[in-house]
Formats: sequence, structure tokens, C-alpha cells
Amino acid sequence: MSPLLDVFTIVAVLAGLVFFVAGTAGLLRFPDTASRLHALTKADHLGLGLIVIGLLPRAEGVGGVLRLLVIWGLVLLSSAAVGPMLARLAQARDSAE
Repeated sequence: MSPLLDVFTIVAVLAGLVFFVAGTAGLLRFPDTASRLHALTKADHLGLGLIVIGLLPRAEGVGGVLRLLVIWGLVLLSSAAVGPMLARLAQARDSAE
């Protein structure tokens, strides 16, 4: 690998980690469930995307690239399905109290 790709990988993965930490901080600091969920999912999507983009030059062949992209896509789809369900459950819990 060239030193330029090494620097790109390091910068992208570190930027992704920063977004993971920011999402965790939002989860711990925001007052209500909806804002916590929003902060966590948005930051995690971007964080994982940056990590995947940073790891693409390190992937072994087209199969490795496809695996990384499929993992990223599955995480995006699953969080898009689970996030609203969690928000509805939290809203129902809050209205029942």
C-alpha cells in the first residue's frame, strides 16, 4: 500500500470513531428518547460509513469490498426499521405514565 492510502485509511477510521463517540455522547446527554435515538442513529450511520470507506482500500479484492458495503447497507436498513419501532415504544410508554 502506498503511504497516501495509509493516511486516508487512518483519517477516515479516526473520523468514524469521532462520530461514534459523538453519538454516544448524544445518547447520554440528550433529555428525551427521540432526540437520543436521532443523535445515536445519525452519528452511527456516518461513523460506520467513514470506517467502511476507510477500509475499502484495505479490502482484498472485489469480494472484500462487497462484503464491507453489504454490512454497511444491512446496518442502515436494520436501524431504519428498528429506530421508529423504538421511538413508538418509548412514546407509548411515556403516554401510559
